[in-house]
Amino acid sequence: MTHPIVQRELVGLLRTRKAFVLQVGAAVVYTLLVVLRWPTDAHVGISGAQAEQVFRLFGYGVVAVLVLVVPAFAAVSLVREKNQGTLALLLNSPMRPWSIYLGKLLGVLGFAAILVALSLPAAAACYAMGGISLAGHVARLYAVVAVAALQASTLGFFVSSRAASSESALRVTYGLLLLISVVAMGPHLFLQGKSGTWAQSAEWLRCISPIAAAMETLGHGDVGSQGVLSSSGVAVRYLAFGLAMSVVFAAGAVVRFHGAMFDRPRPPGVITDDRSTLQRWLRRFLFVVDPQRRKPGIGRFWNPVMVKEFRSRRFGRSHWLVRLAAACAVISLGLTYAATLGTFDWGPETIGGIMVLLQMALVVILTPSLAATLLSAERESGGWTLLRMTPLAPGTILRGKLLSVLWPLALILGATLPGYLVMIYIQPLLWPQISRVLGTLAFAAVFALLTSAAVGSLFRRTATAVTAAYVVLIGLCAGTMLVWLGRGAPFGHATVEAVLRVNPLAAALSLIRVRGFLEYRLVPANWWFLGWASALSLVVLVVQTRRLTRPQ
Repeated sequence: MTHPIVQRELVGLLRTRKAFVLQVGAAVVYTLLVVLRWPTDAHVGISGAQAEQVFRLFGYGVVAVLVLVVPAFAAVSLVREKNQGTLALLLNSPMRPWSIYLGKLLGVLGFAAILVALSLPAAAACYAMGGISLAGHVARLYAVVAVAALQASTLGFFVSSRAASSESALRVTYGLLLLISVVAMGPHLFLQGKSGTWAQSAEWLRCISPIAAAMETLGHGDVGSQGVLSSSGVAVRYLAFGLAMSVVFAAGAVVRFHGAMFDRPRPPGVITDDRSTLQRWLRRFLFVVDPQRRKPGIGRFWNPVMVKEFRSRRFGRSHWLVRLAAACAVISLGLTYAATLGTFDWGPETIGGIMVLLQMALVVILTPSLAATLLSAERESGGWTLLRMTPLAPGTILRGKLLSVLWPLALILGATLPGYLVMIYIQPLLWPQISRVLGTLAFAAVFALLTSAAVGSLFRRTATAVTAAYVVLIGLCAGTMLVWLGRGAPFGHATVEAVLRVNPLAAALSLIRVRGFLEYRLVPANWWFLGWASALSLVVLVVQTRRLTRPQ
């Protein structure tokens, strides 16, 4: 604690209201996870199976809290100081770059250590039940948790050293965490039990995921036909890979600690309208959307706020959206084409499940960073005062901002439709099933948009608004899956089904008949939940917009 940056980062963070809320919330979550499965009778299980069930649920909760909360503080640390101008003062101080970086890293890890320490009473209660060992279960779990916190923190600092804004840093950080934690386990799920280079590569690829390591540590390997963790050694490999990745991320961030971090030289470029006629036609042929073409004026029937959002927002502009939509279309068609040719022995349910996961991942990653900043970014930058001075009504402002996010989401979801169309062409009987899946995904996109915007309207800081929106959506879509992982033991069928009814991802997977979700009837209960939650979010958003537009 004698390091000045550690004192500044950690003490300053602990004095904030959000840190207090996170600590109380984490302690409550840890307690509830143990209390929910605590035995209600006076009998003790000699086999220790019930203690393992309680410890398994508790372990997943600890990993989820660390992975969701810790990266947010690291992702906004450097970019916020860079934009405020205080990072330049630190780099011009006598402190070395490594000393500055370690101070900030220890500050975030110190807060993570506090969150972990709050889980120790619950871990002691699990150990007191018997059936789990201190070295074989508790110590191994906390070793995985410690490496996961270090990996997530260094990843956040790596992204923050290269990002231009807090929302872009959060979006990229959570996107990369999703790739490392969840997507990295996907290839092994489909290639397990096979031989060859691809199967071996998938076996090693999943070892970079903290979730895979936690599943092996907690003795949970019944996902998939042969289990995601059909062989041992994943936790040990993860500890090595996680530490190695942390060193690489740290070195990549420290390399940026010099004056060139603040220099963003760009070529002046040439406006397309100033080029020759032949060059203009060639660029129009090569680029569907030319970012260097002079934009026309705002049409009479266009919402000016929507146009302003499209033209002033770095991410979400037309050329980036077209590229992302094209990539999604190619991936969906590639999966369907590979399955049609027999390259992979996958049925339509597996292909549909992969496309559902792709769509929901895009919705969860992109929506909070776009929707949560609609009001908070204007309030933080002072742009909301200018909007209040315009003759635009509050409804027009809110409608324009929501449409600026709705159009990108519709474009991204529509980009994966070719894959579904090929599946319907091959098996026309799948049309009713796929239509219900697409309806669920559309409901999920609207719900994510309105919920993220409503959560973001409650905060004045952009980083806080985006982080809160990410926690809500990821907790709903991924957090409830922890209960699904515990199906049969410790949770019964009714409990799992009741929890999954609020999860749009689980509802879509059950409709597409993915293995593991066939026995759950989640629709139309999920549609009712998404509808009522969207309506409530819209009411909150309208009330907040009217309150902010009142004269002060």
